[in-house]
Amino acid sequence: MRVFRASKRSGKGWKIGVVTALCVTAVAGGVGAASAPTWAGSADVPHAQGPLRSSEAAAAPNVKTPRLATTPTDGAQEVNPAAPASVKAVDGTITTVALTETNSGAAVDGTISADGSSWTAAGPLTFDTAYSYDIAVTDTANRLTHRTQTFSTVPARNEADAAVYPQDYQKVGVAQPVQITFSEPVTNKAAVEKAIRITTTAHQVGAFRWYSDKMVRFRPKDFWAANSTIKVDMKLFGVDFGKGQIGNFNKSITIPIGDKKVMIADSTHHVADVSINDKPAKHFLVTMGDKRFPSASGYLVLMGHQRRAHFVAASIGLKPGDPANYGELDVNYATRLTTSGEFIHQATDSAVVYIGKLNLSHGCIGMNADGASWVFNHMGVGDVVKVINSASESAAATDGFGDWNIPWAKYASR
Repeated sequence: MRVFRASKRSGKGWKIGVVTALCVTAVAGGVGAASAPTWAGSADVPHAQGPLRSSEAAAAPNVKTPRLATTPTDGAQEVNPAAPASVKAVDGTITTVALTETNSGAAVDGTISADGSSWTAAGPLTFDTAYSYDIAVTDTANRLTHRTQTFSTVPARNEADAAVYPQDYQKVGVAQPVQITFSEPVTNKAAVEKAIRITTTAHQVGAFRWYSDKMVRFRPKDFWAANSTIKVDMKLFGVDFGKGQIGNFNKSITIPIGDKKVMIADSTHHVADVSINDKPAKHFLVTMGDKRFPSASGYLVLMGHQRRAHFVAASIGLKPGDPANYGELDVNYATRLTTSGEFIHQATDSAVVYIGKLNLSHGCIGMNADGASWVFNHMGVGDVVKVINSASESAAATDGFGDWNIPWAKYASR
């Protein structure tokens, strides 16, 4: 999985972000809580923060004291860094605004409006950072006043990031779902889904399915169109994931889809047939899972390759003395089907004579050297294997990528 990192480090690791959301944060509210700006500078304004410091006393009773409203407000904590920093003035003209990181002194660029009534930051704030405002404003008598304020943004413990699979520009087969794994639990799932836009050059419609609060997948109703392209556009910077966790990145990735490669493996007849773009390509004799360990039925998605894989019987619960216990062994040309340990691979020497005649594996699809090496070299991540005539149920959706075993209506409705 590819992890996206930002220039700023925190206790949670990698961070990225570009401002996309709009939020105003309250003084000492919850993480990313919203609040209207508070006007300051005139005694007759309810909840005023006090008069601005003027270069002259209030000697001209007919000249109104300028009032300022700042976002974020003075003293605000755990401000969402996507909140647009701004200053507005009434009964005065903004002369200068300096918004700086308190520790480093780095300035946040911004622009004063043509009439001097407002200032707006040009970019986003940074997570886990204290800021200082220094604002100069003149009244209608051209008297200069200043105000200083401070606030701080969401701390590192409330940053939420994510990893996406497949990686950017990783070519995959037609059955590969898009998977996004979050660093923190997501309770505000609707907001997160809204911030992720997935499109294809084949104009396919898809749906999200959450398998946990930290992991969501996206697939279309039918397999991705062969040789199409998927675009995943994530605008998660500043998005409230729920329970105070704030998304810290925006990212777009492109996923190219290859040819449609499908293997149909028949457990009863001990054969496997491969088609490429719906045209017959290869026919193999196989041995599959025996009665005690039948191969998982239904759709499986190729997950990766191991030129030589080391199998340990104890990993599937077999103990010494069990007739099925094979101890430990190495196999060649292993192509993974499930996280729990089903592969397509070259059968052991003792099993080769049974290929095409008998099922005697622990769930794997065994082939001779030519067959296993062909699959290893010509089929890849995201390609399809459909197992038929097996006594086993289908693999769990999260035991690899068994998403295609869930009927579309159920998948899309969550």
